[in-house]
Amino acid sequence: MIIAFDAMGGDYAPDAAIKGASEALNSYPDLRLLIVGHRGRLEPLLKQYKILGSDKIELVHAEETVMMDESSTIAIRSKKDSSITVAATLVKEGKADAVVSAGHTGAAIAATKVRMRLLPGVERPAIAIIMPSENGPFVLLDVGANMSTEPLNLVQFAVMGEVYAKAALKIKSPRIGLLSIGEEDVKGNDLTKDAFRTLSSMPINFIGNVEGKVMFQKFADVVVCEGFVGNVLLKATESLAKATMHWIKEAFSKNPYRIVGALLAKEAFKDIKEIGDSEERGGAPLLGVNGICIIGHGNSSPKAFKHAIREASDFVKAKFNDLISQRLNETGATLELLRKNRSD
Repeated sequence: MIIAFDAMGGDYAPDAAIKGASEALNSYPDLRLLIVGHRGRLEPLLKQYKILGSDKIELVHAEETVMMDESSTIAIRSKKDSSITVAATLVKEGKADAVVSAGHTGAAIAATKVRMRLLPGVERPAIAIIMPSENGPFVLLDVGANMSTEPLNLVQFAVMGEVYAKAALKIKSPRIGLLSIGEEDVKGNDLTKDAFRTLSSMPINFIGNVEGKVMFQKFADVVVCEGFVGNVLLKATESLAKATMHWIKEAFSKNPYRIVGALLAKEAFKDIKEIGDSEERGGAPLLGVNGICIIGHGNSSPKAFKHAIREASDFVKAKFNDLISQRLNETGATLELLRKNRSD
């Protein structure tokens, strides 16, 4: 198992990235890493974490790094030797089985689309994330790979999300919902109404529209939306979770009795925090690209990097892209079949 690891991506990279890589190598014996980044910055860290010279790693030099304030398109065109582009090229050339990066999300999407291309029959990729709810986790996609989306893209996202829910959540027949402003099929905009009609005719467990007010009650196992909406929803949810924890801490610190109560409830608060702990998965898969790509959160810790590497390994072992291609064909959701059915 060979993973191309972008060690320069992330708010705390490369230190957190290399520490996470060392922990992954210690935990997963069948793993080999192609660590991509600037040699001068990485070699001291590889030595510090005692993996320099290991036969389980190879340092692949990349002169440049895409910065967070750069345009992804411009960065990919002008920085052809960036760490994320080099990592994606390693997968394209068959030298690695997957790529992991916690750097510039747009650059990661652009690099993998350009270098690795898309799976046959897929028009656009989608970032899928597992979200917590009252009754267990569910899959939400797309959360930012596309800023504009067509109805047929949402249909493909639904099928790819179904495959992900089966593999990651062990759900035999995932309930698929379309995020909209009302349950009725007449609610929504032209995008969701058109996608609704196509999804209703497909051999999948489509349950119709899902409103935001019931989404976190796990009304559906897979919730589909366009990338702009999904990204806003994801970041708003993260912000609200942080604000809620802040309010709870303030409320419990107002007098000595509440402080004692907070101490007694410490383990309960720990359990609540773990429900939404993104570090356990480490990253989100970019579904639809012709190769495995795991995109980590910008503020990834060593623990998150370790688990992102593990997740990439799991996707490769499961032959995940073969499952997507098979299901797209079974449901008639390849781009060619969707367009043919539409014209008929």
